[in-house]
Amino acid sequence: MKSKKVYINVIYFFGALGGLLFGYDTGVISGALIFIKEDLGLTPFMEGLVVSGVLIGALAGAAFGGTLSDRIGRKKLIIWLGALFSIGAIGTGFSPNVESLVLFRIVLGVAVGGASAIVPLYLSEMAPAAIRGRVASLNTLMNALGILMAYVINYVFSSSGRWDWMLLLAVVPSLLLMIGMLFMPESPRWLLQNEREEEARRILLLTRDSDEIDLEIKSIKALKPEEKVPLSELFSPLMRPILLVGVGVAIFQQVIGTNTIIYYTPTILIDSGIGASSAIAGTIGIGIINVLFTIIGTVLIDRLGRKMLMLIGNIGMSLALGVLGVSTLFFQAPSWLLLGCLCLFMVAYSASWGMVAWVVLAEIFPLKIRGTAIGFASTCLWLANVAVSLSFPVLLESLGSSVLFLVYAVIGIAAFLFVLKFVPETKGKSLEEIEAEITAKKSIA
Repeated sequence: MKSKKVYINVIYFFGALGGLLFGYDTGVISGALIFIKEDLGLTPFMEGLVVSGVLIGALAGAAFGGTLSDRIGRKKLIIWLGALFSIGAIGTGFSPNVESLVLFRIVLGVAVGGASAIVPLYLSEMAPAAIRGRVASLNTLMNALGILMAYVINYVFSSSGRWDWMLLLAVVPSLLLMIGMLFMPESPRWLLQNEREEEARRILLLTRDSDEIDLEIKSIKALKPEEKVPLSELFSPLMRPILLVGVGVAIFQQVIGTNTIIYYTPTILIDSGIGASSAIAGTIGIGIINVLFTIIGTVLIDRLGRKMLMLIGNIGMSLALGVLGVSTLFFQAPSWLLLGCLCLFMVAYSASWGMVAWVVLAEIFPLKIRGTAIGFASTCLWLANVAVSLSFPVLLESLGSSVLFLVYAVIGIAAFLFVLKFVPETKGKSLEEIEAEITAKKSIA
């Protein structure tokens, strides 16, 4: 029994390892960029392109990842993504010029986008309903650990300015992901969808009690489509409302201000008068807060529920950004207040939207279009990410940080109202129960 429990935890660990790479590759550029600008002589446009290269690639990874996972399986696709992570890490670390750096950042982005869609999907399909929120949120916890790891590595190499090593070290967890997933099981729901019931039954025995398996298989088969569903099914009258909920959650997660903090915190702190090494050290504190409160969120998600956590998070984020905006608009805010508000924002975000949005996206879509729908929603998420990342420097220059922080605070209020009205609560329900309830509501409507 003990060895079985250990193996279950190993499954969840390797399933979530893609989240760590996602976090590392998006977080490491914040510190590396300071030195890349000096070594490669980046123009403002190329600076934005280096940052956004991952996001551009992520659009493709998210767009095709869900559909590919429906065709070849969740496990096999994660292995392929591990290979892409490795190629991207090696390529960026050894890039001799900015063109090569951007190219391999795009390769990394394809892996990041695919992982953002498939890792929470794999985890949610592997986990029992009672702990699915905690297991699926492991993806975000690993993401937070990846960001923290990137911040620490940035600080270690900040004195030497070796940005190449900052980027190259991502190859270690990427190889671990690729090799480890070779020994992990496939999603039982995907196996059942592809007429492989005996394999699905054996895998379900790893994480469920034997008396639960027949009922779960019956529920999954009852909702299994007879044939492959075309992409147009996403936009059918029945599916359109829940698709809009998923897309709304995905977009709001990106436009409530978090990307400006992850990507540009060192730049913001340097502009306030803090030195480069101190600014990078400051990001470590934010990274630690991110990890700690992501852990707290994983504990609360199956107790308070997804919807309540998102609403509480919106209040905290809007409050932090509002105070930051008002204080900097009317007087010169000291560095400690700036850093304090950034930390408060991360506390609220990490325990709520940073984690819960991915869990909700992995839960609300019907099985027959789940991979495709998550891929579509993730594509919208990365489009919003690109828009925010590219527009932030321009908006910062034209509007000023005070007005920009207030704009993000207002967006947080809009997100609160969206969740309150449209997002369903999925706590404690099986994926099949969620699908049946949502379908019934839309049919009645």
